[in-house]
Amino acid sequence: MLQRFFVFCMATLASLNLAAQSTQKTGQASGISRPKLVIGLVVDQMRWDFLYRYQDRYLPNGGFNRLLKQGFSNENTFIPYAPTVTACGHSTIYTGSVPAITGIAGNAWYDQRQRRIVYCVEDNSVQTVGSSSKAGMMSPRNMHTTTIGDELKLATNFRSKVIGIAIKDRGGILPAGHTADGAYWYDGGTGNWITSTYYRNELPTWVKAFNDSKWVDKIYETGWNTLYPIDTYVNSERADKPYKSRPLGAKALAHPYDLKSMIGKNYGAISSTPYGNTMTLELAKAALKGEKLGKGSFTDMLTVSLSSPDYIGHSFGPNSVEVEDTYLRLDKDLGEFFDFLDKEIGKGQYLFFISADHGVAHIPGYMKDHKIPAGTFDDGKYRDTLNAILKAKTGYPNMVISMYNYQIHLNRYVMDSLDLDREDIIETVVRFMEKQPEVMRVFDIAELEETTLPAKIKSMIANGYAPDRGGDIQLVLYPQYIDGGPTGTTHGLWNPYDAHIPLVWYGWNIKPGKSNKEVYMTDIAPTIAALLHIQMPNGTVGTVIEAIRP
Repeated sequence: MLQRFFVFCMATLASLNLAAQSTQKTGQASGISRPKLVIGLVVDQMRWDFLYRYQDRYLPNGGFNRLLKQGFSNENTFIPYAPTVTACGHSTIYTGSVPAITGIAGNAWYDQRQRRIVYCVEDNSVQTVGSSSKAGMMSPRNMHTTTIGDELKLATNFRSKVIGIAIKDRGGILPAGHTADGAYWYDGGTGNWITSTYYRNELPTWVKAFNDSKWVDKIYETGWNTLYPIDTYVNSERADKPYKSRPLGAKALAHPYDLKSMIGKNYGAISSTPYGNTMTLELAKAALKGEKLGKGSFTDMLTVSLSSPDYIGHSFGPNSVEVEDTYLRLDKDLGEFFDFLDKEIGKGQYLFFISADHGVAHIPGYMKDHKIPAGTFDDGKYRDTLNAILKAKTGYPNMVISMYNYQIHLNRYVMDSLDLDREDIIETVVRFMEKQPEVMRVFDIAELEETTLPAKIKSMIANGYAPDRGGDIQLVLYPQYIDGGPTGTTHGLWNPYDAHIPLVWYGWNIKPGKSNKEVYMTDIAPTIAALLHIQMPNGTVGTVIEAIRP
């Protein structure tokens, strides 16, 4: 009897030991399931309405119909801050925070401590890897907070892998975070995908192989014609207009765009075609295979940003055939990408979300053609005028040093050195700017709470303001007025066309459906954290979107 009891105890201990070893190997606690891979896809400059504007033309098994029919859509997702620009959007999605906390106050900003213009991901302490240019001297060091990728790596004791990919450096670097295994972006001067010594000292084999394929030259040989006959593009304006830019050459007026003359040179032009998206997704596939993402014992993460819609949208506007064709081709590319993921990772084994860093305004010229109030704001002209006014008042010629991000930055160093009256100078600027026809409101940022504006707009401005990287005076333009010239369009303000973005979840543990409840860009990272049962990023101000939780 004692012998049988002894044998039973030894067998039980052996079983418990094997179970412990299994838990150590998988890193998954009992009862906690996680996807093999998390994939975040940010479409640079995707308005929410693009999900539906071309839906009658999206393929039955294309990317967008698959997302809307099999995924969960948060239909009213908004950006909770201004300025609504690329760097802020990418950092916010993955940190769950806002520029006031992350420090990513714009694509660039005037830094009051350094007394110079700073680019959001610049880093002179690192070197380019993959080319001899300076395009790789970048890192995430200007961002103060962790990302959801950083938290995933912390939660798994750095056994998860995190990779970021985008044509734009800021679109590849900021989402991937501080602890990423790699971030890769495109050098338009050489046609190579590159990185920096912040991550590694040599490109991995899979990136080298992609660069060696000369992918862009093959596309230039084909050129850019519409995916379908051009007379079927009834959702968009087909006519060439003087208010559209011409990023593919002065003589490149409309489809078909002949790109053969760019072969072996002008590699940056690929960004202004839908093939920039195709190229980025092809590199994402190479990363999945090359890094064996989703093949280990721990959840991995891939962040992908599609930069081309931003270049195309800025040039041609959201009501153009060029933008429509971009989304019809993206629909096809996404469908193929999901097929690839289903084969490589397994259907239902990956968690995917798609969102955008910002939207975009219609081109003012287009709006005027249709009798809708619109216009442009020339910040350079106003900066020169203000400096002339303030020189006459103070004797100093360059009191306004920047008008980045719809804010007027005064030279605080000079004001302090000369003991100038700050309030008097600000009042002079405000009194002049409030008379200008494009300006809806202008005020001292220090007096934001006392300003007569809707609470939502005041909250967005406060969330976007980082004191040492922000200005002294805030400008709020009238709807459909943009900071720009006579051609093209832009984004950056509080309005729904800039701040209403898509957010659709798909794959692992996601049930089909949609919700019209208002949620925010800041809610994405904490929701992923809740789904993975890990800590949310350390600057998070968003909340979990309960509607999509299993």
